[in-house]
Amino acid sequence: MSGFLQNTFNGLVGGAFYALLALGLAVIFGMLRVVNFAHGAFYMLGAFGAYVLLAEAGVPFWAALVIMPLALGLLGMVLERAVIHRLTRLDPLYNFLLTFGLTLILQDLVKSRYGVQSSPYATPTELSGTVDFGLFDFPTYRVFILGFTVLLCVAVWWVLGRTRVGMVVRAATERPELTRAFGIDVGRWVTPVFGFGIALAGLAGVLAAPMRAVNPLMGADLIIVVFAVVVIGGLGSIFGSVAAGFGIGLIQAWGEAYLSDFPIVSQTVVFVVMAAVLLWRPAGLFGREEAPA
Repeated sequence: MSGFLQNTFNGLVGGAFYALLALGLAVIFGMLRVVNFAHGAFYMLGAFGAYVLLAEAGVPFWAALVIMPLALGLLGMVLERAVIHRLTRLDPLYNFLLTFGLTLILQDLVKSRYGVQSSPYATPTELSGTVDFGLFDFPTYRVFILGFTVLLCVAVWWVLGRTRVGMVVRAATERPELTRAFGIDVGRWVTPVFGFGIALAGLAGVLAAPMRAVNPLMGADLIIVVFAVVVIGGLGSIFGSVAAGFGIGLIQAWGEAYLSDFPIVSQTVVFVVMAAVLLWRPAGLFGREEAPA
């Protein structure tokens, strides 16, 4: 029983990263209809930024947790206005190729300066040690990640569902054409929403730094799974992205724990789930089916 609970907690922690990244991807795709392949690179920049701030300027984890999301969010807003905005009226493939190229550029810039080796990032002293849950002990830092992510997702849900600005952003994200039909200027929200999505990726990167190896390729493998999470939850669905993120984290953790003798199965279970969901509901679990033309 204790092993199952520990694996469940590990799955929820892994799912927390998927939820943050998928939430950012969902709001960007919903508002701009842009598949942001560079999301994993901004996740990597969040982790590397925290590492550089600590190693070269002595900036602690708590300050980096604020500085990096804000800095990357601003960078995302600049990129949206400078280049991405110019391609939104063209075939979505153009922006996909643009963000793919941006990923390669950012990875190579970091590799040229810091190499490809992994760099350690110390866990904050306040979050070292373990928490006793009775049946098992769990690292304090992982408990913090899970609690922090849940609170953040609840806060985002409250803002989107209970404030006027949030409801406009949510409507523009999930039903942009209908929102425009009501005379709401969706365009004014595009840049801040893009920056917000990038900030979430940077935040996830900072949180990952003490737990995972900080290296220039840390976002490359993760982003493929995050795309699967967004598709499962439903493209543009905010709730679906978060729910699918935690769900896939659990499935992965249970698969790695109980299907360890079948590594191919445990590694591909996410994509098997995605294929099954698409066959059953092509719009995803929480996505809206588009009316036939």
